[in-house]
Amino acid sequence: MAKPGKSKSVDTTIARNKKALHDYFIEDSFEAGMVLLGWEVKSMREKKVQLTDSYVILKDGEAWLLGCNIVPLNTASTHVICEPDRTRKLLLQRKELARLFSSVQQKGHTCVATKIYWKGHLIKCQISLAKGKQAHDKRDVVKDREWAIEKQRVVRHAHR
Repeated sequence: MAKPGKSKSVDTTIARNKKALHDYFIEDSFEAGMVLLGWEVKSMREKKVQLTDSYVILKDGEAWLLGCNIVPLNTASTHVICEPDRTRKLLLQRKELARLFSSVQQKGHTCVATKIYWKGHLIKCQISLAKGKQAHDKRDVVKDREWAIEKQRVVRHAHR
């Protein structure tokens, strides 16, 4: 018999931008709503989304997602013209937009989309304030990750 209060953890992630985590230091993250069309939501249910090389542009007091590719389904409505690479408006509060505007003005900072996920029945986009990594920074991260794995192996074998 199942215990009350315990629920199965459901993966709500639709798409991740792993390249952004490799190319940038993530400093701060924001949750933004997305303005989507019906066929886009259907495609996202099937996880037909690609966030690689997507970024957020801030203009006229609004945030826009560029480079996000949503592949239309074959079963989508035939009378709708689908644009897989169209710019999509992101919904943020004024304070968050002001903070993003001021931070992006600094040299080396940019705003990238890192994840798209379900929150209840809504689709949200996690956008992050990021600073670019240089080649030596990327090598350091790889070296640290490999060292952490090696430490775990040593500890595991020491306890046997």
